[in-house]
Amino acid sequence: MPAEPPDAYVLRLSRAKAMALPPERLMPETYALTADTTVALDGAIIGKPETPDEARAMLRALRGRSHQVYTGVALRDFATGEVQTALVVTTVHMRDYTDEEIEAYIARGEPFDKAGGYGVQDMRFRPVQQIEGCLTNVIGLPLCAVSAMLRAKGVAVPQAPACSPQNLPCTIDAHIADASG
Repeated sequence: MPAEPPDAYVLRLSRAKAMALPPERLMPETYALTADTTVALDGAIIGKPETPDEARAMLRALRGRSHQVYTGVALRDFATGEVQTALVVTTVHMRDYTDEEIEAYIARGEPFDKAGGYGVQDMRFRPVQQIEGCLTNVIGLPLCAVSAMLRAKGVAVPQAPACSPQNLPCTIDAHIADASG
């Protein structure tokens, strides 16, 4: 896994994805929205497990503990060349699930396409006890950040509902950079 901090990692990858799109293939009034999400435990990035043993180790490490989910979102404006980025961080508290629950989850093949090896929305496993921050960030894309970024560019999108179970708006660190940055 990368040695850089999780916030820098997701911002770098989301920006790189946005910059990888060739402008000559798009109309000038086009926007590109890209994102990257990762899970970090004690500041160390946890990727997607590739084997049942990796999934088992990840889920055991997360069990009964808190960790963070980081998403970097980038919005590229092809008319101006500007790239706006936002960082959303959510703290997730895992419940103290059993080894038997882990084994059943692995047997269903669920952990292998998910950072951290779990899906907060899995209604059978239900690995999460509590969320602090943006729920849609943990599911896959922080809708409040995306809608705020698009509205700031004048795109007519509805106001996203609060992203947290506590009905609080998600915390967004937004950055503006030019296309060369």
